[in-house]
Amino acid sequence: MNVVQVEKLVKCFGSNRVLDGIDLAIAKGEVVSLMGQSGGGKTTLLRCINLLEEPTSGLVTVGGEVVSQDGESLHRARRVALRQRVGMVFQSFNLFQHLTAAENVALPLLRVGKVERAEAVARAVDLLGRVGLAGKALELPSRLSGGQQQRVAIARALALRPVAMLFDEPTSALDPESSAEVLGVMRELSTEGITMLVSTHEVSFALDASDRIVFIDRGKVVQAGPPREVVFGSASERARDFFAGFVRYGSPA
Repeated sequence: MNVVQVEKLVKCFGSNRVLDGIDLAIAKGEVVSLMGQSGGGKTTLLRCINLLEEPTSGLVTVGGEVVSQDGESLHRARRVALRQRVGMVFQSFNLFQHLTAAENVALPLLRVGKVERAEAVARAVDLLGRVGLAGKALELPSRLSGGQQQRVAIARALALRPVAMLFDEPTSALDPESSAEVLGVMRELSTEGITMLVSTHEVSFALDASDRIVFIDRGKVVQAGPPREVVFGSASERARDFFAGFVRYGSPA
């Protein structure tokens, strides 16, 4: 069964057609990397899947439930339920600065999952250990590096055991060392059968950890397939141009 299914998805901002008939299906346990130039529609696609943006038209299904069809989306209460089932990791961490790492991770368990505090904190500490931060549970975000903060955000997104994880350029705000830490955690998650849709410019990650690369340009899917096929043998001129630097020099385009 497909965990995420998108059919003929269109998103317009005024006269600007940002997504132009996107079709995408992601099977359970599959890792898909969304790639393409900035401004091509990758972030908008992620935000339409969990209804942070309202699709203009088309169909979005998550976990077998229709969440948006032809511009009609779930009502507020069901949106909350949807976001329990779809974890989202943003570029900018979005941690609460006055809460410790463990409290940040426990928050969705307390507020949404209605888990008792002691159990929520215990689960939060376990999740922090899972992302390599077992010793940082009591630290405030200001005492953590950017990579550590992003790993806290990943642990928080995992807290409600989502059916899928969405990542929006999770390393774009990080230095190379911190990026490597975060990508290492994501590679580990990719081996655990977690369904992941990742917007990224990290070509090495896409090659190593993805089942497929979906290349989006100007709101359309112009190439999709096995990672090495897309990176090294794309039939799309736009994709070839994008990956040319990596193919030539072994570094991202």
